[in-house]
Amino acid sequence: MRVAMVGAGYVGLVSGACFADFGHTVTCVDTAPEKIAALKDGRIPIYEPGLDALVAENVRQSRLSFTTDLAEAVAGADAVFIAVGTPSRRGDGFADLSYVYQAARDIAAAVTGPTVVVTKSTVPVGTGDEVERIVREARPGIAIAVASNPEFLREGAAISDFKRPDRIVVGADDPAAATVVSELYRPLYLNHAPILVTSRRTAELTKYAANAFLATKITFINEIADLCEQVGADVQEVARGIGLDNRIGRKFLHAGPGYGGSCFPKDTLALVKTAQDAGSPVRLVETVVAVNDSRKRAMARKVIAACGGSVRGKRIAVLGLTFKPNTDDMRDAPSLSIIAGLQDAGATVTAYDPEGIEQARPLLAGVDYAADPYACAERAHALVIVTEWDAFRALDLKRLREAMAEPVLVDLRNVYRPEDARKHGFTYASVGRP
Repeated sequence: MRVAMVGAGYVGLVSGACFADFGHTVTCVDTAPEKIAALKDGRIPIYEPGLDALVAENVRQSRLSFTTDLAEAVAGADAVFIAVGTPSRRGDGFADLSYVYQAARDIAAAVTGPTVVVTKSTVPVGTGDEVERIVREARPGIAIAVASNPEFLREGAAISDFKRPDRIVVGADDPAAATVVSELYRPLYLNHAPILVTSRRTAELTKYAANAFLATKITFINEIADLCEQVGADVQEVARGIGLDNRIGRKFLHAGPGYGGSCFPKDTLALVKTAQDAGSPVRLVETVVAVNDSRKRAMARKVIAACGGSVRGKRIAVLGLTFKPNTDDMRDAPSLSIIAGLQDAGATVTAYDPEGIEQARPLLAGVDYAADPYACAERAHALVIVTEWDAFRALDLKRLREAMAEPVLVDLRNVYRPEDARKHGFTYASVGRP
């Protein structure tokens, strides 16, 4: 099948490359000429493990191409995906749908025959209705169906998630459109990937509900971690104890400094606003958003407490800047609030991240960047682990201790056992452990 992917960002590029790897012919379109030029030159604008090789192979096989010419990509396509950004709208927190609606107008102007327009972007309930109104008013003489196919890709594991999904959700009120979208995923039948066909509005809400539930699990275990610290319990053991219950499950029960990234912060906020507008507020999700926002700054206070109550004039080393490992994404990363809190308290911050330094530079003023973890720790009065990159899991604690001015290790991801840190002379603080 011929596919046009409007938007060559994270979702569009990964989805387009994976569809091409299934054997479809895919054209990714973007309005940013520098991005398209880079992709044509073999340079991937985001860090995602395995994506560079996947793109290169499918370009070589002539199944994947890139262009700024939307009309060229859309003409003759069996399915046109909208995969543009839906950031939080400045001022009110609603999802900004201007890019989605503009893409719909551009697609409507470019279609040459019956087409299925598929919303891949994360959008509030009812967005598909407006997209359908836009395209049908613009081209009343052409049969254009609108479907929803939300993505469930984890940054750092997106290719695996696309090719071995827990489920594929197809929202369509037109059976023929549902058939077209389902056919695109036919290569996954051998993997027994379940395809759930729903109404379009149900599919749109499913995406928001999934992200809100996962964000709630994270926030729940973080609050339990705070309680553990007060009563002398171990949150990791508590998480194991409840996670072994199949009704709860182990995933997303790792205590830490709060969630960040491109999805959870904006999607939980958008769900809150949508629910309020619908007269059916989601009070639990409202609390999750508030607790998570305050938690990030609270982690700076945890570091200050571990340093004896003051960091004024001290050098703090921060390991990990991205919101999670295996990505270069800095959006709403906990490190941003933590570092700001430390700087406000008078500290000087040195930081290291395997992939996120260049993305962090424009977001963090007054931060020194190191070439590796040991250079980061030089003359530091405290070392703070913010992101649990694999490269930080087996550091030479003796070497770190010798490089530092004071032996304080604040492990916000519980990477190390307290006894190992203390054996090497560290004053050790973690999350949710006595």
